[in-house]
Amino acid sequence: MSKQKAKASKLKNWKELAIGGLILEAGNAAEYKTGGWRTMCPVHDPKKCINCMLCWIYCPDSAILVKDGKVTGIDYDHCKGCGICARECPVKPEKAIKMIKEEK
Repeated sequence: MSKQKAKASKLKNWKELAIGGLILEAGNAAEYKTGGWRTMCPVHDPKKCINCMLCWIYCPDSAILVKDGKVTGIDYDHCKGCGICARECPVKPEKAIKMIKEEK
């Protein structure tokens, strides 16, 4: 059995979840790829970015990728497309992160 199938077989089906769909096991958020329901997609322009880290601070999904104190991209597996990163970007006149319509 592959590692992927073994992991999938351990996940609970919808009948086994607590009422309201609560997931009570700590530390498992990274296993759930939640970017699939995104309708808007943030696009990072490193040439405009001043690395103020406001996008990283305000991102509710921890989807802003950072290395050595610099924004390096966006984790699209976990980004839900809320646009908070683009809204908080202080770069003017054109933001370093802009939202575009998701193409599926």
